[in-house]
Amino acid sequence: MIVVLAGGVGAARFLQGLTRLLDSERLVIVANTGDDLEVYGLHVSPDLDTLVYTLAGIVDEEKGWGLKGDTFNFLEMMGEYGQETWFRIGDRDLTTHVLRTSLLRRNLSLTEVTRELCRHLKIQHEILPMTDDPVRTVMHTDEGVLDFQEYFVKRRFEVEVKNVVFIGSESARPNPDVLEAITESNGIILAPSNPIVSIGCILSIQGIREAIGKSRARKVAISPLISGKPVRGPADRIMRGLGIEPSALGIASIYKGLINTLVIDKEDSHFEDAVQKLGMEIIVTETRMDTLEAKIKLAELVLRALRR
Repeated sequence: MIVVLAGGVGAARFLQGLTRLLDSERLVIVANTGDDLEVYGLHVSPDLDTLVYTLAGIVDEEKGWGLKGDTFNFLEMMGEYGQETWFRIGDRDLTTHVLRTSLLRRNLSLTEVTRELCRHLKIQHEILPMTDDPVRTVMHTDEGVLDFQEYFVKRRFEVEVKNVVFIGSESARPNPDVLEAITESNGIILAPSNPIVSIGCILSIQGIREAIGKSRARKVAISPLISGKPVRGPADRIMRGLGIEPSALGIASIYKGLINTLVIDKEDSHFEDAVQKLGMEIIVTETRMDTLEAKIKLAELVLRALRR
């Protein structure tokens, strides 16, 4: 069995390839929930929703999030009432958040709710929240403390980050199904997601990093940076704000001691020797995933690396 630690868009696109190579019995996806938030009284799970919508084949591929063909009449009316509308929720997307919130209020866990959503959307592969307990990613910036979505969506990551804190991570209980999957796995993949606020948040949950460290499975991470820049998102800016070089070498330094192999883009091949000196193998390849063929090709390469 293969376990994948996943954030949002980058991980979802990689999983579009991987799920075509591994059936549901051989793959478990562990999702970041640190950027969950409440909007209009509803529980929204942005990374979970991106993974679910993508694997269900209903995501807006151009944006990478939300539902294709969605409308925003609800949001426009909220604006008429003078409410903030910076967090974009589409009309069909709203249904997911209403249902999730309703089921959580009936005392279902986030894991149970996610399974229910996946069942209705005919997703065969297991998607597990990292924890059923609340964890909140908070950004300490030069303009004060911001919740992650305020920093990411409202402020469009234009403010400088000084520190990142995962509130609740120390007391949050790891999802027991996640720990079991890691223990039983013969391969662990860190998807091409933000290493600080996505993968880092998952690893901040007590017991998860430890379980990965104890596992004898091979571990492969995919760098989300190409020539020091993410395909989308603020990974480079966050890393720079924390004093970490935004490069393939910086990614390697974050994962040092945790993984066996790092996959980097061919544009970063000049970091090959430096990464190897950190004690990990390196694979240089094309990591852009502009087509389904490219996603499958990258997934095939990572699976081969796990079998070394």
